[in-house]
Amino acid sequence: MLVSQRPKAVLLLEDGMRFEGRAIGARGTSVGEICFNTGMTGYQEIFTDPSYTGQVMVMASPHIGNYGVKVGLPNTLEGESEGPKVSIAGLVVKKFSEVWSRPGGTGSLEEFLVKAGVTGISDIDTRMLVRHIRDHGAQNAVIDSTGLDDAALQNRLAEAPDMAGLELSSTVSTPAAYDAGAADAPNRVALVDFGIKLNSIRWLVERDCLVRVFPMHTPVMEMMDWKPDGFLLSNGPGDPGAMPDAVELVKDVVATGLPVFGICLGHQLLAECHGVGTLKMHHGHRGINHPVRNIITGKDEVTSQNHGFVVDREQAEKHPDMDVTHLHLNDGSVAGTRLKGKPVFSVQHHPEAGPGPLDSQYLFDDFVGLISRKHEQTKVNVQHA
Repeated sequence: MLVSQRPKAVLLLEDGMRFEGRAIGARGTSVGEICFNTGMTGYQEIFTDPSYTGQVMVMASPHIGNYGVKVGLPNTLEGESEGPKVSIAGLVVKKFSEVWSRPGGTGSLEEFLVKAGVTGISDIDTRMLVRHIRDHGAQNAVIDSTGLDDAALQNRLAEAPDMAGLELSSTVSTPAAYDAGAADAPNRVALVDFGIKLNSIRWLVERDCLVRVFPMHTPVMEMMDWKPDGFLLSNGPGDPGAMPDAVELVKDVVATGLPVFGICLGHQLLAECHGVGTLKMHHGHRGINHPVRNIITGKDEVTSQNHGFVVDREQAEKHPDMDVTHLHLNDGSVAGTRLKGKPVFSVQHHPEAGPGPLDSQYLFDDFVGLISRKHEQTKVNVQHA
């Protein structure tokens, strides 16, 4: 089917900005907070990242779909999806390619979106739209390819909740614990799933870890019964300020004294559990080329980012038990913290990439290094007992 033959689709923003284009994906109506990603590659990873739950994604890259998708077998770490399903609420692109070519590919992006029931729109001026979001901020938007009139679309927008105050992790957290990695691996990591990206699991497994992924509401004592050597607090969607139960859980995790590594939402929850608040950003950070400075080493890193909330820098810098370790070089926002005197640290960006650069992968080495030092200390204590 040629793009010119596709049915008409409409994109309407909460502030009245309206675009007409062509339908892609499943025919229907999708509502969510509109955001944009500046990445030039890795669209499958982006669309399947659970952190994008409830969001209408605008791709700044003008050509999407040209290399299709690569889907692995169910319940495996194969393929290039970062979650078990397509997480975005809707998709907005400039040019959509139905023809794809790629070694190892398993199908077209169009088929992928239709199977997932995701509605999208193509053939609109995404440069204008990205500038509009950048200037006017995040807001809800609706995509429709069923022919609804503007009054009906405005009603759908009026019914949509704001992202601020919205808890979404419980909609994507695993319903039951599962393991990844060799059963006899020397390091055991309890991963609290707020919306984990699979690459975090892949990278831990590569570092000789047996990973048990726990549902986000699992009591800490139940996780401790598994005898973990450390905890990873995953990324995930929604407002960290609307997750009081998760904040209490993270407090209990820190109280175990084991090494703790927080990523994105996990980073924000670590701040919240120490009384450091989080803020809704104007339009967020989403892309694979965000510059971050590691204050400890003085080195700059190119990072993958995806977040619409951020830790309050003023509160973090004033906290007596917290050090700010990383800063975003574009706006000075907090990109990493650590707790003084404890094996606990976190970053706002995504060191697991997927998609993105590998500059920050050393953070997984740092985490496993903390676990190794814990092992050594345990051996010393046993020898002196």
